[in-house]
Amino acid sequence: MPARHTCAMDLTVWRTFVTVCRLGSLAAAAAELGHTQSAVSRQIAGLERQLGVPLVQRHARGVRPTPAGEVFRHHALAALNETDRAVRAVRDVRDGTLGRPLAVGATPSLAAGIVPAAIRRLLDTAGPVRWSLLPELSAQLHERVIAGDLDIAVVTDAPPGLPSDPRLERRFLGMDEMVVVLPVDHPRAGHGPVRMPALADETWVEDNDGSAALLRQHAARAGVTARIDLTAADLLGKIALVATGHAIALIPGVLTCALRADVTTVALVDPPTRGIYTITPRRDPHPSTAALLDHLTTALGSVRAP
Repeated sequence: MPARHTCAMDLTVWRTFVTVCRLGSLAAAAAELGHTQSAVSRQIAGLERQLGVPLVQRHARGVRPTPAGEVFRHHALAALNETDRAVRAVRDVRDGTLGRPLAVGATPSLAAGIVPAAIRRLLDTAGPVRWSLLPELSAQLHERVIAGDLDIAVVTDAPPGLPSDPRLERRFLGMDEMVVVLPVDHPRAGHGPVRMPALADETWVEDNDGSAALLRQHAARAGVTARIDLTAADLLGKIALVATGHAIALIPGVLTCALRADVTTVALVDPPTRGIYTITPRRDPHPSTAALLDHLTTALGSVRAP
C-alpha cells in the first residue's frame, strides 16, 4: 500500500529523479550529482514505493519516465525551481538585496525572439531586476499565471485558442504571420510568396498541435492536404529536421530573426496568422509588468518591421 505521508518527501530525491529523466541514464545522473549508481537506483525505487506507481522504465539506451513519471517530473521540476527561487530570495534579504523577482513565461518561439529583447530593454531602462523565463505552450502558461507561478506570460491564440478567466488581464500585442522554413538549398529558397498547392508534395514536420492545426487549415483552404509525416519533440528538433533536409515546416514569423544559418524562410500567399497576447494576474501585479508590456510591444514592432 503506498505511503500517505507525501508531504514528507525529500526534495533531494525529487532532484535525483528529475536529473535521471533529463539525462535518461542512472549512471549519468549519478555522475552529475556525485552519487553512486546504486544510491540513485535506491532513491528512485524508494520514491516509487512512496507514490505507489512505477516512475521510470528501462530501455536499450537507458531509462525514460513512465506516463505517471512524466506527470510527476513536470510538477517536481516546478517545485524544485520554486524552492531554488525561495532560497535565493531569502539570501537576498539576508544580504540586503531586496526586490521581488519577475517570473516571465512565453511560448517557445516568443521565448527565442521578442521576449529576451524586451527583457533586455527593461534591464537597460529600469536597472537590475531579478527575473526568470519559462518556455511552455500557451495552455500551460495560462495555468501557471493563475497558479501564481508567473507574473506575466506571452502567449498566442493558435488552436485551440485562449480561454477566458476573470482572474487574468489579457492584452493584445499584435498579429504574427506564419512562414515556411526550408533548408537553404531547397528549390523554393529565395522565392516567394508561394501558394500552398506548390508545396503539396512536400513532407512536413510539426512539434505541437496548435501549429499543425494552422497548417492543416491553411492547406484545406487551398484545396490540398499537408502531409505531416514527421513529429518533433520541440521547436529545436523541428528546425533540425528541416536543416537536414527531412522536411519543411510552418513556423511563426517572429522566430525568423532567431533561426540557425542552415535554414531559410519563404512567405505564404494569404498566410495563416495568430494573435500574440500577454496575460497577467489582475491582483498583485509585479511592479515591472507595465514597463515590460511596453517593451514587448516595441520588440514585436521591431521584428515585424520591413
